[in-house]
Amino acid sequence: MTGSPGAGLRFSQVDVFSDRPHAGNPVAVVHAADGLSDEQMAAFARWTNLSETTYLLEPTLPGTDYRLRIFTGRGELPFAGHPTLGSAHAWLEAGGRPASDEHLVQECAAGLVRVRRSERLAFAAPPLVRSGPVAPGDVARVVAALRLDPGRLLDAAWVDNGPGWMGLLLDGAGTVLGLEPDGSALAGLKVGVVGVHAEGERAAVGAHVEVRAFFDRFEDPVTGSLNAGLAQWLVAAGRLPTSYVAAQGTGMGRLGRVHVETVPADGSTGASTTWVGGSTTTAIEGRVAFGPR
Repeated sequence: MTGSPGAGLRFSQVDVFSDRPHAGNPVAVVHAADGLSDEQMAAFARWTNLSETTYLLEPTLPGTDYRLRIFTGRGELPFAGHPTLGSAHAWLEAGGRPASDEHLVQECAAGLVRVRRSERLAFAAPPLVRSGPVAPGDVARVVAALRLDPGRLLDAAWVDNGPGWMGLLLDGAGTVLGLEPDGSALAGLKVGVVGVHAEGERAAVGAHVEVRAFFDRFEDPVTGSLNAGLAQWLVAAGRLPTSYVAAQGTGMGRLGRVHVETVPADGSTGASTTWVGGSTTTAIEGRVAFGPR
């Protein structure tokens, strides 16, 4: 489907990763955006002032249902998690008909991403483009920026599936929630921290781990790409179970819950699949006008 930018394009704002209204992470979705220029997309993303704004376009590759472009206020991303789920939700709600009853296939700059349709939407985590240990100097810089006692850091690794995440495993959820980082010292970095809740706390919290995501001077409420990378790292290392729920956004007044499931290799693919899912709800619908190209 294509639309006329001058007449206004369909617009959805979708709340992702929470089953309570306005408690997750919103994404702005513009439908049928094939007629927009890169400059128009970037300008509107800056104007929404959200972490990400996405554009649904006609696919260009066989076997895909739609193409997605993802913009922050500073530029375009090859992949991002909550925009993937929110955009899939918006596409389906607008009448999109996937080729498969079980999956949507999204085309984006990072490649093809499957989105599973079941109790909740979930994306198959794309491969990490950077993994492995973080250089000691980089670890020291981040520990200082987070104002973290070095003794509370258990491990660090690159968990980058496009946005550039560095992952830190801390000694518990309380340490994660107690962080008061120096935003200026985090400039230019994208850092995710995770800590396990004590066994007696998990039922009350409704989550196995607590996650926070920092980029530049900001904190992201709920982050699909980071949770995907953390799972690929920590499940493989035996530090997290193959199925768990992550809480995120707690300190920001959000109730983000990210459902993670790692499915073992079935022999045909030769690799396990990490599914990252959560609730999605349309909060705002309407049309958005764009000026001349």
